[in-house]
Amino acid sequence: MLVDSVPEQAVSPPRSGRGPRSLGLVVSAVLLAAVAVASIAIGAKELSLEQVWHGLFQDSGNYADVVVGDRLSRTLLGVLAGAALGLAGAVLQALTRNPLADPGLLGINAGASAAVVTAITFLGVTSLSGYVWFAFLGAAAVGALVWFLGGSRGATPVRLALAGTAITAALYGYLQAVMIMDDAALARMRFWTVGSLSGASDETILQVLPFLAVGTLLAFALARPLNAVAMGDDTATALGAHLGRTRALSMLAATVLCGAATAACGPIAFVGLMVPHVVRSFTGPDLRWIMPYAAILSPVLLLGSDVLGRVVARPSEVQVGIVTAVVGGPVFIFLVRRRRAAQL
Repeated sequence: MLVDSVPEQAVSPPRSGRGPRSLGLVVSAVLLAAVAVASIAIGAKELSLEQVWHGLFQDSGNYADVVVGDRLSRTLLGVLAGAALGLAGAVLQALTRNPLADPGLLGINAGASAAVVTAITFLGVTSLSGYVWFAFLGAAAVGALVWFLGGSRGATPVRLALAGTAITAALYGYLQAVMIMDDAALARMRFWTVGSLSGASDETILQVLPFLAVGTLLAFALARPLNAVAMGDDTATALGAHLGRTRALSMLAATVLCGAATAACGPIAFVGLMVPHVVRSFTGPDLRWIMPYAAILSPVLLLGSDVLGRVVARPSEVQVGIVTAVVGGPVFIFLVRRRRAAQL
């Protein structure tokens, strides 16, 4: 079988907790719908609810250009990218057995960024549709390199994290060197490198959608074997999990999800770190609950940050990657301090 089969009883949560968790998923879905509506209704350009309604359903003029051509595509991309980052974070936290891991830990964001800088500086690529493919290829190449340097089938969480950290440092050094030497590249890259949904389009969504779909299906299929891997190598082996295959497929899922999201939006920090970590506090360690919650609540964080960025700097806007970093920094410090306190 492609994905390991692990005994149900080894990873099943108590049945008494399934009702509240299921209800929580429904509440989370309602919250996501509310944030999505806010993302369509609120923007840097002020429109009344009536104008938004006309733009969506009745008008083919300026309102439709703003609401459908801009905000609707932006909202849809935010939902897809947020879910991808949340799932990638959940997979990597289980794979590395580190609850503070995120997609940037394995160098995937750095690989995508380095590929885009190379395309802009040396190949003359200037369009977002061109960035997408280079970013995805860069993320995939770094994911494969981390897997190889981490020991391939003999990879361990520590080796993967160390390989990712080393490659990230090297790639960001390359990024800074190229961007400092090439002012034109710096000017074109400055918005993409902070992470933004402002360049969303139907074309971009269609380009990354197949990768997001494959990565999502693979991540959910890996939930049970990753539950076993999170218990430790010896326990996972005793439960029938194939460690090498599970880690390889987990790396593939995280690379595809994070690579596609980064290709479409640029590197967005903290979403893949914060949401799975917070979700784990009320779902427990079972990934079959963490993943659905992360896939729903990560877009809530991403879209909410995007709406906030549009409001606080009207008539301009603050890019969503900046907002998530401002929000995520203090939250990350709080999580680290709480984790240290729990260990004392």
